[in-house]
Amino acid sequence: MEARRVSESATTMSQLMLPSDANTSGNVHGGTIMKLVDTVGGVVAVRHCRMRVVTARIDEMSFLHPVYVGDLVTLKASMNGVGRTSMEVGVRVEAENLLTGRVTHTATANLVYVALGDDGRPAEVPRLIPETDEDMRRMEEARLRRERRERQRSH
Repeated sequence: MEARRVSESATTMSQLMLPSDANTSGNVHGGTIMKLVDTVGGVVAVRHCRMRVVTARIDEMSFLHPVYVGDLVTLKASMNGVGRTSMEVGVRVEAENLLTGRVTHTATANLVYVALGDDGRPAEVPRLIPETDEDMRRMEEARLRRERRERQRSH
């Protein structure tokens, strides 16, 4: 199986937030943002392994600022690291007020996906090739999170 570069699966997705995405005060539901995060994260995972994937874990998600109706939400996602059958994807969420042009970093998330073979069982994924110092840093942080998860499971 041929290793893949981080840039080969990186994905950016944008969506306008509508009244149906929000409460009566005009604040977009956290669950709406989470669904978009899982969608773009899943795309990155599938592009990396070219197999079906399932979400195994939302390892971490922080909401930093609110998102409002009328904001353009842009999600930037890329592969952080890979294991044998699992992949960690990092997602950055930004909201742009289209009237003022102000862009706010609104959320960050790390998600873990597992690749599935044709038999529906976990399947081996390609190794990840970092291309930048930022990729190297993210891979190291993903490795540390993976070790922490493994320690938690063993207790």
